[in-house]
Amino acid sequence: MSLWSIVSHMPPEEFSGLFTEFPRSLRCVLADWLENQPWEFINGSDAFCTSVASGMLSAMLEKLRSAAGSDGQQCQILQQVNGIENMYRRDPLRLVSVLRMILEGEKAAVLKRDHHLPLSFHRRQEELKFNMGLQRLQHRVCQIQALQDSPAASLQDPQLKTEAKAPESELPTLILEAVKELEVAKQQVLKRIQIWKRQQQLAGNGAQFEENLAPLQKRCENLVEVHFQLHQQVMGASAELGAELVPRLRERLNEVLSSLVKSSFLVEKQPPQVLKTQTKFQASVRFLLGPRLLKASAKPYMVRADMVTEKQARELSTYSSTLSESTGEIMHNVVALETNPTSGTCCAFFKNVLLKKIKRCERKGSESVTEEKCAVLFSTSVALTTSNVPIHLQVLSLPIVVIVHGNQDNNAKATVLWDNAFSEIDRVPFVVAERVPWDKMCDTLNLKFMAEVQTTKGLLKEHYFFLAQKIFNDYSASLEDFQSRSVSWAQFNKEILPGRGFTFWQWFDGVLDLTKRCLKSYWSDRLIIGFISKQYVCKLLSTEPDGTFLLRFSDSEIGGVTIAHVIWGKDGSSQVENIQPFSAKDLSIRSLGDRIRDLEQLRNLYPNTPKDQAFGSHYNKEQTGKDGRGYVSTAIKMTVESERDQHPQSTAGALPEAPPAPMFNLPMLQPESLQPVLSPMCPPTPFCPQPVPTAYPTGESSINMMVTNNLGSSFPSTSPMLSPSLVMDPTLPHCEDLAFRNPLPFMPNQYMTGEASQMQSGGPSPEPRDEEMPELAPLTLMVDPPLQSSQRWPPSMDLPSSSDLDQFLREMSVEGPPFPPPPQHSGYPNTSCWGLGESRWDDSVRPGHA
Repeated sequence: MSLWSIVSHMPPEEFSGLFTEFPRSLRCVLADWLENQPWEFINGSDAFCTSVASGMLSAMLEKLRSAAGSDGQQCQILQQVNGIENMYRRDPLRLVSVLRMILEGEKAAVLKRDHHLPLSFHRRQEELKFNMGLQRLQHRVCQIQALQDSPAASLQDPQLKTEAKAPESELPTLILEAVKELEVAKQQVLKRIQIWKRQQQLAGNGAQFEENLAPLQKRCENLVEVHFQLHQQVMGASAELGAELVPRLRERLNEVLSSLVKSSFLVEKQPPQVLKTQTKFQASVRFLLGPRLLKASAKPYMVRADMVTEKQARELSTYSSTLSESTGEIMHNVVALETNPTSGTCCAFFKNVLLKKIKRCERKGSESVTEEKCAVLFSTSVALTTSNVPIHLQVLSLPIVVIVHGNQDNNAKATVLWDNAFSEIDRVPFVVAERVPWDKMCDTLNLKFMAEVQTTKGLLKEHYFFLAQKIFNDYSASLEDFQSRSVSWAQFNKEILPGRGFTFWQWFDGVLDLTKRCLKSYWSDRLIIGFISKQYVCKLLSTEPDGTFLLRFSDSEIGGVTIAHVIWGKDGSSQVENIQPFSAKDLSIRSLGDRIRDLEQLRNLYPNTPKDQAFGSHYNKEQTGKDGRGYVSTAIKMTVESERDQHPQSTAGALPEAPPAPMFNLPMLQPESLQPVLSPMCPPTPFCPQPVPTAYPTGESSINMMVTNNLGSSFPSTSPMLSPSLVMDPTLPHCEDLAFRNPLPFMPNQYMTGEASQMQSGGPSPEPRDEEMPELAPLTLMVDPPLQSSQRWPPSMDLPSSSDLDQFLREMSVEGPPFPPPPQHSGYPNTSCWGLGESRWDDSVRPGHA
């Protein structure tokens, strides 16, 4: 983003005092071009500055005249251009001063409103400053060369015509000034390299990063060229400079070259900052001055990679020593440094490096393994064209946390995140602050969230407020109070949150993972508030219409999202309920949008958006009918049991009476009591009733798998609304095919299909193919009048008398249920998978055990 892109949208009245000597209309025509010129870096009134200013005036006039040719107000613009040319042609430095004042005024106005300038503007200004300094340095070298050559030769260059008349006594002064300017330019290059490294480190947290090293390589090569020219000029002017000055100048020039060479050896591709042993990784290093300075060798130069501890890294950076011992064993850690003439690069690529093992060092205090930082040291020895003496190059990677198990990954990422965010440029390895301002932590969390989720929608100030309450455990402070606070590393990822079993980072990282995997589109559409407390949700929803809901990240579970909705009772009171949180695994079974569609009690997304309007684009199309193989399609539905839907138990302990449903309601019978009655028709087989458990699995109890079409005419039902549930009983072996296809409690062999019939008759046999299955005779189901044995059972089976069975059932029906319903320990509403709508099984009785 340019400065003009902001200024052009601001009120013109704010800049009225800036355009007294330069028309604002021409400023609008020049737009971005004006700020991309070095007006602010032309300081002085010497011949060099005058020459540069004159050239910029000519370029500006040409730009304006070309723009006037495509503009409707051509005559007016041309008149203004002619006026500018007449006013500033004789004094171009005055134009530089006027335009510098305009740009400074625009920057001040933007800073007053936004408190910062665009990052791209700062980068462009830094580039303009370096280029202007390089031009001045090259001009100075030309001056020195003109003095050393004959005066007649210097007259061929108009810019040097006046300077060539200077006496030779000024030669030492010019050389000293040139060396000083070279050192300044070198510092600018080294600073730019440090900024590149810092941006590379911030990119580990998700910041934007310009990885292209070509501009930096060009800067280094230009300075090396100037260095060689100055070095020759110093040696050629040894008589004028004196015996004492020449060695000092040579030492300064050699220090410039040495700094450029050593600083231009960079890690272009960093190894992973969380590195697991026995895992391959890749990295690459680049020598920016290699194509220019590397001397040809019969054997390729080799680059070595070694693991070093934090203590070793400090010793290497402080004493500029070489590594004595590696702290880890790395396989395939030596590769060649290769120069590519086509691309003009000199790189070493580590493609299949493997950290086999790591030697842990002594940790300080309560420091854990995942807080221990290491690094990879890349080193080589090369010979340069300027000298036969080998020069040793080495560079450290970013800090690395080595882990040996995947469960250490979360805490290791916290260490890396903190170090990347809050380390300083050119620090002592790997020192980082233990406490940082909360606003910087907010920026870090927002940067990480947007990068991990890959969204342009970041965190809001309301989200920061909730996160501050959570990490500081302070629910009484205001948003402004938190701005002046600082947060410590211990609060971030060492101290367990009150009432929880995890740290702040572990909880936040769980939210990142869930949103990245399952909720990216919902977050990007701003359908999830997410970071909001349960108490504040109750405050928001308690006054909203019935069925208003919102989505928030679970406060008590890692990686969960829950639906909070309001219910209004008949007595006029409201109740806010939070549905049991959904994990990434839950949402992989059925998406969040489809779950919201399933729940009819959810009507409007807070504050007042109909749910179909908000989530319609996130619904998946439901499949109906039969698939290509002729199978009936199924669908998974979610239901929620609200506390208002549950009735209190009677004093006798009996279950409340279930609502009438078009199904058979048989009493729960103990297997021991039924054995005398059922022995003639239920021989002891694997399908005899098993003891009824006191509870049933609830891991996936929030979904139902429903057959999407009604039963055929072969199985008539008493109600067309009844859709049977496909319920699998994990406590019984070999019952994959025993779906509840009809409500009969028992079924003889010829009415059982597939494996069930074969097993009851004495053992498994090859399952017949679908096309070989015998077609069953129509089975008539009757509820009233009572079923007649002659209609239901084959005459070959001996059954007890009807009166004995009726009497036994009457005796058993007066007893209470054999076990109470499972107790509820969660604050979330129950979910059920035993039916759909009103035709659901009683939650206290699991089908399959009657």
